Amino acid sequence: MSNIGGRKLDHIEICLSRFVEARVSPGFNDIYFIHSCIPELNLDEIDISTMFLGKRLEAPFIISGITGGHEKSRQINKVIAEVVGELGLGMGVGSQRAAIECPSLEYTYSVVREVAPSALIIANIGASQVVKGYGIKEIMRAIKMVDADAIAIHVNPLQESLQLEGEAQWKGFLSKLSDIVSNLEVPVIVKEVGCGISMEDARLLWDSGIRYVDIAGLGGTSWAAVEMYRAEKHGLEDLAAVARTFWDWGIPSAVSLVEVKLAAPELKVIGSGGVRSGIDAAKLLSLGADVVGLALPVLREAAKGRRALKKYLERLIKELKIAMFLIGAANLGELRKKQIIITGKTREWLEIRGVNVKKLCKIDRNMYEVYYHEENT
Repeated sequence: MSNIGGRKLDHIEICLSRFVEARVSPGFNDIYFIHSCIPELNLDEIDISTMFLGKRLEAPFIISGITGGHEKSRQINKVIAEVVGELGLGMGVGSQRAAIECPSLEYTYSVVREVAPSALIIANIGASQVVKGYGIKEIMRAIKMVDADAIAIHVNPLQESLQLEGEAQWKGFLSKLSDIVSNLEVPVIVKEVGCGISMEDARLLWDSGIRYVDIAGLGGTSWAAVEMYRAEKHGLEDLAAVARTFWDWGIPSAVSLVEVKLAAPELKVIGSGGVRSGIDAAKLLSLGADVVGLALPVLREAAKGRRALKKYLERLIKELKIAMFLIGAANLGELRKKQIIITGKTREWLEIRGVNVKKLCKIDRNMYEVYYHEENT
């Protein structure tokens, strides 16, 4: 087993057995829908299908890149791909560096296309590898390995800063990213892994030619926590202490989504980071996400087997439809037009950053002004 394979196994075992989630809310609890007791539609007629990256999804869910590079990873990827293919969803694989450097591990990734021949599949490499020399040749290997519809380049500066084997070299990344986008026919997604994307970085990415991002905001898996446990396992208490300090570092998911959409409205966004219910998904979609990503809960259900994962994802789909029913939204387009209420720390953060929160809440200004005019005359 390669060193990278051992690292992948560490990540899986820690995520399955330890508490690794951020202790900061992703912000979903600060967002409310306006309940309608007269929705004027039928629950069984609600359409949550969408097009993303040229593929039709029966529901707006992408299983974020989780794993690969180890035999246990292959089984998890196989289970996820089978369920994704059956339900008409999309999925990404974990970083493919392991297989690029050790081709004997390719089977742990390629299994996803074997069992889900028509599903939306996203390949994955790391930004640090791009900085250190990965170019079109290596990226095309990753794409062909899973016959991918797109490739994610994951940006994880915090994790690289804390990882035993970390490579925290980021200088020159944007220039190399721009070259890759210009010379690659397949769409490129820039994907955070748990710390979110700011409005400033969203604009830099847009200017570099990126048209797809996965925000992966604070509130879901904390890779600082994962690397803390790894450091403890190897007796590196000083490194573990540093990782512990950064457990809750980042931009909460709801805030990150708003910042990204305001900075670059035409960016296509995978909203992720702490999604644990269909209501969470509805809130991200309402704020402007094109689709919603999930990782940790999917990993834990996939480890139990195909039946458990399918049951979990069907529950999320049902919850999303019920949330839409209760606000009178027959499809995702109507969901995005419905009013929301933003309160608490999420509102405070957005206002400090200069966001017009009332406008973001999609309040009908004409109705608002007429009502208060009549009340005060």
